[in-house]
Amino acid sequence: MGTVMLKVGDLKMMSKYYQTALGLDVVAEQDGGLYLGRGATPVVHLAPAAGLQLPSRGEAGLFHTAILFKDQPSLAATVATAANFEPQAFVGSADHLVSEAFYFTDPEGNGIELYFDKPRESWKWDGANVVMDNVALPPQQYLNDHLSEASLENQRQADAGVGHVHLQVGDVAKAEQFYVKTLGFERTAGWHGQALFVSAGGYHHHMAMNVWNSRGAGPRKDTLGLGEVLIEVPASDDLGALADRLKVAGYASHHTGAELRFEDPWKNQIRVAVR
Repeated sequence: MGTVMLKVGDLKMMSKYYQTALGLDVVAEQDGGLYLGRGATPVVHLAPAAGLQLPSRGEAGLFHTAILFKDQPSLAATVATAANFEPQAFVGSADHLVSEAFYFTDPEGNGIELYFDKPRESWKWDGANVVMDNVALPPQQYLNDHLSEASLENQRQADAGVGHVHLQVGDVAKAEQFYVKTLGFERTAGWHGQALFVSAGGYHHHMAMNVWNSRGAGPRKDTLGLGEVLIEVPASDDLGALADRLKVAGYASHHTGAELRFEDPWKNQIRVAVR
């Protein structure tokens, strides 16, 4: 997964949050917007969109951007700075068996997950389905166990990137038809007909879709929030094959040769590019 683009109403406020709370730095500036990340790796692209309204809770769009950390001390450092910057932005935590995750909401209502993957050899599979759950993960105990002065001092030098993107959609079956049957992801898990998890290469999930707030939602309006999801593929042949599958399935796309742009059934903007 590549950079997630967010349309923002208050660039200064949002930039301050992602830099101060999440320890990201400005990687690049373009067209008045900011790319924020760690090192040379952008995580989010904040694109100014003055005049747009915030989406309602029940609309399709972004559920959360999930930022993956390489180790537990790095995760703990960013959980600590985020909680210290705005305690009310913390909305929960869970041990998912495959990962340890902490959830926040940015100042314009975009969900954020900060997480660490447990070793792959510890993941359990039931056939093609990865075993995940929501087990209590007390945040203060986690910080006591993993936070250190060194991890706080070296926070901005620690690698972090987009691990997965979780969307709100109107219908899980339609999401599976699009993201699995047409795009080519593999289904790795479901959740009582309310959520779908998909991946490539045996990961627990690169994308997820749920209807917890948005069951029955139609195509999105042009609002603040999710602007674009970037998916990266190994080779240009992958773009051509995907363009063919989209055409057969009745979805329009724009192929520049270097990347492919299209919309999912809820008008979430997707860009696929060669890594």
